[in-house]
Amino acid sequence: MTTETDVLVLGGAGVDTIVHVPHLPLPYADSYMIRPGIVTRAGQSGDFFALGVSALGLRTHHIDLLGADPEGDLVRALHRDRGVPLTEVHSAAGTKRAVNLVDPDGRRLSLYDDTRSQETDRLPEDTVRALAAAGRHAHVVITHPCAHALPVLRETGVTISTDLHDWDGANPYHEPFALAADLVFLSTTALADPERTMRDIAARGRARIVVATAAAEGAYLLADGELTHVPAVAPPAPVVDSNGAGDAFAAGFLFGWLAGEDPLRCARYGAVAGAHACTVPSTRADAIGRDELLARAAEPAADEQGAGVPG
Repeated sequence: MTTETDVLVLGGAGVDTIVHVPHLPLPYADSYMIRPGIVTRAGQSGDFFALGVSALGLRTHHIDLLGADPEGDLVRALHRDRGVPLTEVHSAAGTKRAVNLVDPDGRRLSLYDDTRSQETDRLPEDTVRALAAAGRHAHVVITHPCAHALPVLRETGVTISTDLHDWDGANPYHEPFALAADLVFLSTTALADPERTMRDIAARGRARIVVATAAAEGAYLLADGELTHVPAVAPPAPVVDSNGAGDAFAAGFLFGWLAGEDPLRCARYGAVAGAHACTVPSTRADAIGRDELLARAAEPAADEQGAGVPG
């Protein structure tokens, strides 16, 4: 069957307001004078992932709920400027938004506006079915409307990936995503026993591969029942922000996976893409290109050290 897209991205469109702070945690004070200041830009998890796979040459389509508001205009402009097709579903609550506090070391604290979602939010089944039927793969962000789209995606036969982010391995909200996906990403940040959680996902769900990112420790890859440590990759420039690095890792990994590469090579791509993302200022939503990814991935493994994808 001829496909129109390689990757359909569901959910995760929104706007971040970046606030640079001198420390995290931020000590209480009446006021702070900050530089380089406060910037609002489009780019949340689904946006970052869509831009990431598109920059690697994969035909990409993004669908999510957006409001008729200035934040929605920023998201629409981002996709238009980067050439990523966007199907928007009207949200009466408005476009998702967050505030990211970023310290001088690139660490972040994200504050999400939970008023911009409603229990009744849904992605239209017919639209999801038609887009998935025209694609090879679907990447699902763990937002509420996307959970309801999972059965529709499974009906179409596309492969599915998801990123559970800082799941603790117990919160039931994440389970539908974890168990429905063929390729699962998550962070070790909140996991008491990462290997146990990874193996549980593989045993109870459909996942062929589970990847857990672990900050400076690199990542852990579970494939065919074997757990392998993937070293971190040294960033090509100073680390300025970790926001979007996990999405970049997933995009790089998926690029290799859809090309039929072995899981370790895919993880190498992910590590390179994630390290690159850490060097991109928080005020921008830029991704590594295909040529640079392949060149960096081909470099000797001796440059694997110290910094990498955040957990």
